[in-house]
Amino acid sequence: MPESRKLLGYHALTVILSTVLMGGKFLAWYLTGSNAVLTDALESIVNVLAGMFAWYSLWLSLKPRDHEHPYGHGKIEFISASIEGTLILIAGLGIIFKSGWNLIYPQQLKELEEGIWILVAAGAINFVMGMALVNMGRKQSSLTLKSNGKHLLSDAWSSAGLLVGVVVVWMTGWVWMDNLLGIGFGLFIGYTGFGILRKSVAGIMDEADFGLLSELVDHLNENRRDDWIDIHNLRVIQYGNQLHIDCHVTLPWYYSLKESHDVISEIDRIVFEKYEKVELFIHMDPCVPESCRICSLEQCDVRKHPFEERLRWNLKQVLANSKHGTG
Repeated sequence: MPESRKLLGYHALTVILSTVLMGGKFLAWYLTGSNAVLTDALESIVNVLAGMFAWYSLWLSLKPRDHEHPYGHGKIEFISASIEGTLILIAGLGIIFKSGWNLIYPQQLKELEEGIWILVAAGAINFVMGMALVNMGRKQSSLTLKSNGKHLLSDAWSSAGLLVGVVVVWMTGWVWMDNLLGIGFGLFIGYTGFGILRKSVAGIMDEADFGLLSELVDHLNENRRDDWIDIHNLRVIQYGNQLHIDCHVTLPWYYSLKESHDVISEIDRIVFEKYEKVELFIHMDPCVPESCRICSLEQCDVRKHPFEERLRWNLKQVLANSKHGTG
């Protein structure tokens, strides 16, 4: 079975399981009347809706690029994550409002023991599913899988915290604590949703991923050749699990077209060693007399200045749109 079909199958399974868990949590709320349990149940609605859209966006992002979408369909993952983050944020605000209302107008709790056991089962299943999706998302560089997995993990941890609180309420009869727990976890859920929304908007806006850029620059430094005089104007954009990298590389001005092409092909090979799914565009620049001071190429008959030092590339230099990070 192709890897993409496996991913879709696993994700569909999580949506089905999330739907079953949602029913269980609403049953727990019906039995107990607890606002803390309701926070779990409301977030489960978000789990299911977001999971359905995430499955669609994953299916769309795996489609090959075409004439209408020359960069592929990967950006749908950012839209999916933004919808998921918005839904989580709305659920958190709704939970805070209801719990605050019941602090003023308390409601009677009942049959907490049955609700506790349902929370235990639901939390354990959510944790296993969340870990599986996060690990799969990292391997496949899929924002949809990672964000949905992190959402399930946050749901599992919130279930664990709520479980402790509900047990305390069950043992002490402190109904007010149930509402305080609802407010607290509503804030936590809202913060989680805001984080996912913030990251998705950054992706839509092609915000620079400095962690990824640093990783790439370190890899190039470790595999650098003497005739790679300079790299600048480096940019990386992610579309789904595909990276688009473009940069300028300064080479000796006297290189033939074939020699320059061979150097670029070597850079391609080294980048592909680190990242499997990459589209790389490299613009070649000729060196200038000022380049001699940092050029460690020994066999050069046209050197204008003696070699002084080999600069180790850093983010400031490679991101600048000028040779050697100056200007």
